Amino acid sequence: MDVTATKLHDPSVYERGVPHEAFDELRRVSPVYWQPEQPPGRGFWALTRYDDVVAVSRDPETFSSHLGTPLLADFDDEVIALQRAMMISMDPPDHTRLRNIVNRGFTPRVVGRLEERIRRTCRSIVDAALSRNEVDFVNEISAPFPIAVIAELMGVPEHDRERLYDWSNRMIGFDDPEFQVPGSDGVLAAAEMFAYASELAGRRRADPRDDIVSKLVQPGPDRDLLTELEFNMFFVLLVIAGNETTRNAASGGMQAMLEHPDQWHVLTADRSAMRTAVEEILRWVSPVMDFRRTATRDTEIGGEQIREGDKVILFYPAANRDESVFEDPHVFDVRRDPNPHVAFGGGGPHFCLGAHLARLELRVLFETLAERTPGIRAAGPVRRLRSNFINGVKEMPVRLCA
Repeated sequence: MDVTATKLHDPSVYERGVPHEAFDELRRVSPVYWQPEQPPGRGFWALTRYDDVVAVSRDPETFSSHLGTPLLADFDDEVIALQRAMMISMDPPDHTRLRNIVNRGFTPRVVGRLEERIRRTCRSIVDAALSRNEVDFVNEISAPFPIAVIAELMGVPEHDRERLYDWSNRMIGFDDPEFQVPGSDGVLAAAEMFAYASELAGRRRADPRDDIVSKLVQPGPDRDLLTELEFNMFFVLLVIAGNETTRNAASGGMQAMLEHPDQWHVLTADRSAMRTAVEEILRWVSPVMDFRRTATRDTEIGGEQIREGDKVILFYPAANRDESVFEDPHVFDVRRDPNPHVAFGGGGPHFCLGAHLARLELRVLFETLAERTPGIRAAGPVRRLRSNFINGVKEMPVRLCA
């Protein structure tokens, strides 16, 4: 195939599905590929090989998240300055300091204590869907579940959860006309969420509770504390990352099960496969499709000369189908083991903070579905998000059956 025919930055490409055929060909003929863009884009290096994605992820001195933000698009100076206040756009040592503070709310021990609360939330959502028999899996199950978990962890009242969901959709769906209506663009959504975060932090400083917000606005053992700006930016990041990634991993995972009923049967017949199934869902879906790094100096990747200031894009779905790492990478196998996928990033300082929580949510959700609706089946066509960033499903009608 002609690899230049697929514009890897074009959101409409991904609305039709992840271009795995193009990624496969690029890994074969040009694993470090220069993708031209129309202005204001200036072109970028596309990495489709597993080892290159991992190497760049673990070298923040050479490949910065801060210089150009971690997003593929090129922004003006004002937007870049705002993005740089978010942890995901920082490099060590600034990133290290913030990560050490917020990590105290996401350790395996802290997350493990949440399992029963998460199970109760999941059962409630699935039971409500079961009462209607035929539902949109996204809007009735995979979307409300992670936003409910994140809201509970942060102490957000139940009546405000819909606001978090709306803000997140508008910020992530900036390339999808369905989520962009006049007066409700991503910038406005971010401002609204920012103000809400500031108000919530003020309440928790005055009245601490057993939630993550209280942990983050009170001094830790080292007395280090998030500033108001740092907290507000982290709140925005947490709502988006904690909602969008798990929602789309769950939606894409269920779609994979419906398209591979033999694998769903494995899961419903043998719950011991759940651990490996969660990892295979993450590999298969790769809910975050790419992040950007910017070269801090002239360097080389795979024989290609990278110039200081060049954009380098890490394509996780491509790395997760690399045949040099994964046997039969285009086979969905819930018993795949080992499974060293990079759905949470390729390691390094920006490895996903919420990986433990996401794994727990996915395990609980698919255990609940396997128990309560083992006969689930597709009931209509799937509609995908128009985005070159999030591997998203907007609508997936299903029939819930015992």
